[in-house]
Amino acid sequence: MKTEADLQTLLRQIDHKGYPAYKDTKGKYQFRQYILSIDHVQGDPFASPSKVSILVPGKAAGFDKSCYENKCRRIAFQDYLLRRVSAKIKDYSFKAKGSGKSGLLGISHPGQEILERSACAVNPENGDITIRMEIGFPANGRTINAGELGKILFDFLPLCVRQTLFAASCPKEGLEKVLFLADDQQYIREELKKRGLVSFVANGAVLPRKSGISALPMKDAKAFGSPESMEITFELPHHGRLSGMGIQKGVTLIVGGGYHGKSTLLEALELGVYNHIAGDGREYVITDDTAMKLRAEDGRSIQKTDISMFIRNLPNGRDTKNFYTEDASGSTSQAANTVEAMEAGAKVFLIDEDTSATNFMIRDELMQRVVSRDVEPIIPFIDRVRELYHEHGISTILVAGSCGSYFHKADCIIRMNQYQPLEITAFAKKEAENFPYTMGDVEKAKEPDFGRIVKRDAAFARDDRIKMRTDGLDGFSINREEVDMRYVEQLVDSEQLTALSYMLKYMKLQVFDGKKTVGQAVEEIYRRIEEKGFVAFCGGGSVIPGNLAMPRPQELYAALNRCRALVQME
Repeated sequence: MKTEADLQTLLRQIDHKGYPAYKDTKGKYQFRQYILSIDHVQGDPFASPSKVSILVPGKAAGFDKSCYENKCRRIAFQDYLLRRVSAKIKDYSFKAKGSGKSGLLGISHPGQEILERSACAVNPENGDITIRMEIGFPANGRTINAGELGKILFDFLPLCVRQTLFAASCPKEGLEKVLFLADDQQYIREELKKRGLVSFVANGAVLPRKSGISALPMKDAKAFGSPESMEITFELPHHGRLSGMGIQKGVTLIVGGGYHGKSTLLEALELGVYNHIAGDGREYVITDDTAMKLRAEDGRSIQKTDISMFIRNLPNGRDTKNFYTEDASGSTSQAANTVEAMEAGAKVFLIDEDTSATNFMIRDELMQRVVSRDVEPIIPFIDRVRELYHEHGISTILVAGSCGSYFHKADCIIRMNQYQPLEITAFAKKEAENFPYTMGDVEKAKEPDFGRIVKRDAAFARDDRIKMRTDGLDGFSINREEVDMRYVEQLVDSEQLTALSYMLKYMKLQVFDGKKTVGQAVEEIYRRIEEKGFVAFCGGGSVIPGNLAMPRPQELYAALNRCRALVQME
């Protein structure tokens, strides 16, 4: 391996040469306390920045093994280190001068959620810490400015590493708080399963956000308080006693007037599938991590999905057990989203009436009299919601502002009043007796067919220049195939979409063989991820990008199901 001195010598030799001479710097260099790896060098100062990684050996870093002794702690520890590095690097970005992106120092910047990211990885075997980042190699015009790069590599970076990635530089109390919070959050997740709960919202939680474009907590927002009848208490390993609202398995209805916090509560629950940082206000809002937000999605493609549980007997005779369309209606898209969530293993459905197709959710008595059930192809969700729970073990949390018929179906009814929940199940059930819901006879649904096979795409495999692009949280593309993810609402970071594009590319090349079902393919890639991490789908000798965040299996299913031509189903 080359040394720090070798790199200094090389930079002196290529100084003032044409920019392509920077390619000679690619490789690994032993610095005093870490290894610097220049993994990819940009083609010119205006191109995407160069990719660089730093490896600090576990023994040198000096962190106790307890920081990464299990997956939950390891991810929280990685997140803690990454936030420290990100904050420090920001101070030095563009301090080195030059043309184009010269002097840029970039690294993943985490939000409120704690996600596993490729920007910081801790080896659970030996504690080695890897940081992946971008550097704009400096130039004057298109001529190398090695002196400015020297400032970055020999002054700025060593200082950042020393101040962020060694135990001696990390405040013990701050790190302890991060690890203790991770323990407590994991304890609650495990207790949810033991107690038959699907979600928990702690007393004192702050649910409203600062604005529609900010995930920070709203200042002076009213703190959450549980209804007495729904209050439960945990004895957490570190925090101690913590009380709050527990939502039991079954069908839960959230009602109330407009602007009283119904959707705010549901949004907190849907993001409770992730752990949140201390101070977020939702750090003790925990939801079953398989939960999926469902909604109507006009215009989405549906790839041969069995939607016969909700839609059958179409006038044109189309097969709804193997349904395909490039332009779904609101009701058809929500039916597909529901069945696909079942296939993805979701045990909780989260639904807001405001973003649902009315004819999928309910048919009132007058409409049933005018348009009889035997000529209506849609079996509304209200007629399946109890069956989904009793036959499939899938709970539903539904926000409703106008549809009182769900009072008949709910196990628990919560009324939001000025952002505070009141449990009104008995009262609402009594009132509902005066407005009976007539559903008639609904035949029990057959088990959906999840046997879709993905064909091998030989044309895709022949293309050795596969281009991928991520468009924020809206979607991504692989070559010319666009995958629209705008309405997959539990994606919180564009890096998750970038990871999804890498996963789909890998699956298309290595996993889809014309024999595996969609479920088997997803199961296989997550089994590999459990063993190897990000290298499982972007390794093979290539550089692991530093801008990936791990999505849930549910979001991978969602991406596959929204591929119009990328994934060809049998």
